[in-house]
Amino acid sequence: MATVVSSPERLVILDNVSWETYERLIDEHGERCGTRFTFDEGVLQIMVVSSRHEEPNRTLAFLVDVLAEEWNIDVRRLGSMTFKRKDLLKGFEPDSCFYIQHADDVMNRADIKLLVDPPPDLIIEVDITRESLNRFPIFAAVGIPEVWRFDGARVIFYLLESNAYIETANSLAFTALDSEIATDFLAESQRLKSTAWLRKVREWARAQGAPTLTLPRL
Repeated sequence: MATVVSSPERLVILDNVSWETYERLIDEHGERCGTRFTFDEGVLQIMVVSSRHEEPNRTLAFLVDVLAEEWNIDVRRLGSMTFKRKDLLKGFEPDSCFYIQHADDVMNRADIKLLVDPPPDLIIEVDITRESLNRFPIFAAVGIPEVWRFDGARVIFYLLESNAYIETANSLAFTALDSEIATDFLAESQRLKSTAWLRKVREWARAQGAPTLTLPRL
């Protein structure tokens, strides 16, 4: 059975899809941007994202970059690269992802494989389509320590605890940042010119001082 959603994203969810079909679609899709494939034990979601999706995603990713620079935190940013675990029958393309606590572990690694390499330390998830597949069980299965989720109104931070995500006030990777401030920054990016917004973020970051980088919970 297929579920089709047309607004605000173009979305199709298919049941009983083989891993081989999923991998073939990924290979055929190549590096074209704007489409996200998610696979969870035979359920395949194909989403073509809109500007309403990508703008908050890019803004939050830029926020990560600015804070990392201001607080002298090394980050490896890998965007929406494909992560797969055939043994778990799970695969996904995050909206944005970052190696922060484990940036050194994947430095200069051209081909990251979740069976041998650590998962990203932080994922940004924009979910403004209520009919979309819940991807949190996939993130939990591969061990993503932290997720920032924007639901169209709020940015909510989640940390992985005992194989499930719990809402938390402050970021694990950027301990001085809480979800309310992230939500405010995202809202202000719509009201302010880009240069004014950037100055405001930098001024706030400098006022906090550089936080201590927190290692993810095992």
